[in-house]
Amino acid sequence: MTTVGWLQISLLFLAVLFVIKPLGLYMARVFSGERTVLSPVLGPIEEGFYRMSGVDPNKEQGWLAYTLAMLAFSLVGFLALYAMLRFQAHLPLNPQGFPAVPADLAFNTAVSFVTNTNWQNYAGETTLSHFSQMAGLTVQNFLSAATGMALAVAFTRALARSKVTTLGNFWVDMVRATLYVLLPLSIVVALAFVAMGLPQTLDASVTVRTLEGANQVISLGPVASQEAIKQLGTNGGGFFNVNAAHPFENPTVWSNYLNIFAMLSISAALVYSFGQMVGNRRQGWALISAMAILLIAGVTVTYWAEAQGNPILTALGVDPALGNMEGKEVRFGQAMTALYAAVTTGLSDGGVNGMHGSFTGLGGLVPMFLMQLGEVLPGGVGSGLYGMLVFALLSVFVAGLMVGRTPEFLGKKIEGREMTFAMLAVLILPLVILGFTAISAMLPFAVASIGTAGPHGLSEILYAYTSTAGNNGSAFGGLTGNTPWYNTTLGIAMLLGRFAYVVPVMAIAGSLAAKVKAPASAGTFPTDGPLFVGLLIGIILILGGLQFFPALALGPVVEHLAMLAGQTF
Repeated sequence: MTTVGWLQISLLFLAVLFVIKPLGLYMARVFSGERTVLSPVLGPIEEGFYRMSGVDPNKEQGWLAYTLAMLAFSLVGFLALYAMLRFQAHLPLNPQGFPAVPADLAFNTAVSFVTNTNWQNYAGETTLSHFSQMAGLTVQNFLSAATGMALAVAFTRALARSKVTTLGNFWVDMVRATLYVLLPLSIVVALAFVAMGLPQTLDASVTVRTLEGANQVISLGPVASQEAIKQLGTNGGGFFNVNAAHPFENPTVWSNYLNIFAMLSISAALVYSFGQMVGNRRQGWALISAMAILLIAGVTVTYWAEAQGNPILTALGVDPALGNMEGKEVRFGQAMTALYAAVTTGLSDGGVNGMHGSFTGLGGLVPMFLMQLGEVLPGGVGSGLYGMLVFALLSVFVAGLMVGRTPEFLGKKIEGREMTFAMLAVLILPLVILGFTAISAMLPFAVASIGTAGPHGLSEILYAYTSTAGNNGSAFGGLTGNTPWYNTTLGIAMLLGRFAYVVPVMAIAGSLAAKVKAPASAGTFPTDGPLFVGLLIGIILILGGLQFFPALALGPVVEHLAMLAGQTF
């Protein structure tokens, strides 16, 4: 580890900290229906959408109607994207002449982008047409991110209001998230990416003469526009196969900085919006503090592990001074690769600028563990916030049991109904991840897809289901996922990780909204101070550690210990 590396990491976090408050205040105004600087331009467009679709923006929905609207919208999005991929050969903007995407891969891809997972069992530059990339994937990048933001705002209203039966209007929240937040920011970031050298063209490719005198065909396309919403919406799906390690997706250290900054900005600022909307900004800062502590710890461990180098190579006489550079781009190095890996897995983004499967045993464990913590550091746009609020409810419930008082959060009593739904949501991840991993580890045709035997092979399978169930989308590398088994089961994992989780969360929101919001009293456990932050971190670590440690012990932990002993498998 170097001083320069830590300076790079610190400046990035400071830049994100600088925008949290202004962006958070802006989003709070947007979702509260207040006038913003963009209202004169976007207001008439917003009203036009409501008129065309027959939506009454003043009519709110209860939790069940809100959830059903979200599910119906997601189903239509899935069917439209699936059809687009299956009929790709007959649609316009296909200069490469790509054929239809096979049924199982089209299912996996459609589910992936509708659930904001963006897991990719294909190479974009050799599989998808420009039309599929733009009208299919990029559109879903906007809509799936807006859906997550809408759900988080609905949960926030449940805590802010007192004795009501409605949480807002899903269609209004989704339109505002897209129109006022995602679209303007994406235009700015896309233009910045173009200035940094990312292609933005409808040409299929360009043929160039190499230094050796041979001809090489280089794929092109509308990369910058997809890259912008890929990061701002914490989607992570890349235009090219190697994602942000590709020089056309991430050419320089400055584009790398902008990638990470764009990933963090909306998710972190939305937590501040939560504090603003519930009338207590300290609550937002408390959640941000817990997220930041765990995320910085993940960055630190990953950076330290990669900077130490590979003990096996060191024993063979390789100088460890440069650390472990396998799977990393020289233009980024260990510091910015470790930062990218921790942020993308703590965020539910899924983009990568290095191959996680090439990290050391300990370095590869951290990204996997960050996903297993529930994707709340700060998680996907919206999904990270409502996931963190579930952990907050569990924390105050535990605190109430410890001191013998009725647990409360923001004036709402937390009772058996809320805890039942909270545990149902929290148990979805280990059930899906560990269940599918165990089955795949026993099936010969599933094991045949791993690239490396031994504990690293188990890590490949475990990482795949962790990433998909957590709606992250990053890949460990080595696993051949484009098979009927993995396309189908990984798709099911994505569906359960998104919708089987969010339905009980919305049920909690409906229950909390109907409760009276009581003022704080002398016996109220404060949820905006360091004691609560510590308890919240402990609950997150316990739930993640206790559920997944046995599986991690058989995979990356064994690999780490073997590397220290100089052994290979």
